[in-house]
Amino acid sequence: MKLLVLLTALASTATVFAHEGQDHSHDVEDVDELDMDEDTIVAPPIEEDEVVQPLYKPSKVNGLFVEQFDGDTSRWVTSETKKIVDGVEDEDLLRYRGTWNVEEPVEWPGIRNDKALVVKTPAAHHAISAKFATPLDPKGKTLVVQYEVKFQKTHDCGGAYMKLLTHDPGFDATKFDDKSPFTIMFGPDKCGSNNKVHFIFRHKNPITGEYEEKHMNSPPQAKIEKKTGLYTLIVKPDNTFDLLINNEKVKSGNLLEDFTPPVNPPKQIDDPEDSKPSDWVDEEKIPDENAKKPDDWDEDAPMEIPDEDATKPSDWLDNEPSSIPDPDAEKPEDWDDEEDGDWQAPAVPNPKCESVGCGEWVRPTIKNPKYKGKWSVPFVDNPKYKGVWAPRKIDNPKYFEDKFPANFNKIGAIGYELWTMSDGISFDNIYVGYSVEDARKLSEEQWKVKYEVEKKFENKEKPVSQDSKNADSSENPYLTKLKDFIHQVQAEFEVIKQKWESEGPLETLKTFKYAFAGAFLVAYFLLSSFFKLIFGSSASPAGTEIKKLNKKNTKKEKDSDGEEEEEEEEVDEKKPEVVKKKPDSLNKRKKNTD
Repeated sequence: MKLLVLLTALASTATVFAHEGQDHSHDVEDVDELDMDEDTIVAPPIEEDEVVQPLYKPSKVNGLFVEQFDGDTSRWVTSETKKIVDGVEDEDLLRYRGTWNVEEPVEWPGIRNDKALVVKTPAAHHAISAKFATPLDPKGKTLVVQYEVKFQKTHDCGGAYMKLLTHDPGFDATKFDDKSPFTIMFGPDKCGSNNKVHFIFRHKNPITGEYEEKHMNSPPQAKIEKKTGLYTLIVKPDNTFDLLINNEKVKSGNLLEDFTPPVNPPKQIDDPEDSKPSDWVDEEKIPDENAKKPDDWDEDAPMEIPDEDATKPSDWLDNEPSSIPDPDAEKPEDWDDEEDGDWQAPAVPNPKCESVGCGEWVRPTIKNPKYKGKWSVPFVDNPKYKGVWAPRKIDNPKYFEDKFPANFNKIGAIGYELWTMSDGISFDNIYVGYSVEDARKLSEEQWKVKYEVEKKFENKEKPVSQDSKNADSSENPYLTKLKDFIHQVQAEFEVIKQKWESEGPLETLKTFKYAFAGAFLVAYFLLSSFFKLIFGSSASPAGTEIKKLNKKNTKKEKDSDGEEEEEEEEVDEKKPEVVKKKPDSLNKRKKNTD
């Protein structure tokens, strides 16, 4: 199959390459005659430096919750929580006025027809959630949470983290807000210089029944860029965790050791009723009452004195100045003595003083051996010292020990509750489940593919150095054409291959029937050329057929006298493009006033 597809791609692109520069305004048949439906994929011509985007193909990876936004998205519900004014909900004011949409990315789209959940309103609060079909119970299992984030615009302040909401049979997605209990909060958050990846989990005190948020210590920085970022959290039953960005580990730790406040409280605490006795002495040193300043102690002695043993060098130049007017300086032409005064050359170091000293010789100074400074009373050990006082320890009445905090509470939904100054943030390929392998497979099929394409977009936008431009301009033009040809073959092959794998050979033959015909003609042309070389034949049927294939699109009809009339048909000069479906809006609200 791959050989046939490659041959087909070679045929279709070789035709374009061979007839470059000719008038092709009527080479493409009318779209209606091709029987193309709206899902038909036609590869556009590859321009120089054009980035080839593969066609979206849904993954078959399964998990407790997998979302690729390629089908029914009705399970995602936006919050309709109202603002509280004077303690009462205002029916006319939505708290989360930010809107959402399912659409293809605008900036650096890595995969064609690949849709994502996108934040549409800048400087606004957003909230949306989706319930799990079956609650997730992480007890005794490896929990894996993974999703993609793409910042399509400059992102200065706002969150892009997700919340795994604690299971509640009565959960109402329209009431989802910042007070909705979550089990885990995970993902990037940036505002100004504060840039980090959150990992927060809520832990229940088994004695009091109260929940407390545990924040990961020393969180890593998030990757805030236009390329898609992949964030993965893996929590194992032994309480260890790994945090990955773009499939690279950036943080590891233990739930019992790397979170503040710690999961388990201390066994003993200070007795709140204990206080320091009034006679307790905690000064370790005290001034020596018997000490006196010695009679020979001179507090006025200087720290340094002239060195009496020093002598002036024999070659010292007493009468030579340390600086002289610059002999090379010239008076500026526009200098006016009457207005600017007498011109003087700027001073420069005297070259005669480089090896020896000049001017008045002064003795160097040395440390004064008699210097002692100000006298002060020395300190001695305090005979009454009892040590540093501390309250006595008692057993902590709130003590408990949870050996496996990785046994999180059940999770019933996923939600994004964000405030952001930027719009265009997209979320895609969400995985929540128990398999590290499945999460990695999903990332290989989706994130890695689009990330490689996005890097090409990034490189394309980088400024080209003059040396690179000169190198490109000096390249052999035939080699450039060959590169373009190979580029087009790769693009054609990828499109046909994806169509073949996703819809089968029959649909592929229907869609690319003319390309397959071209492949046959190319094969026929090659065989004919071979026989001509061996047997000396002058016929070239393949060349004739290719010429026919590139003739203007005409229809011949017989008139009443039996004569043929040639009628030129008007055709669209533009080649058919990929048909894009309208995005499915998730925003059902009509009224949304701040």
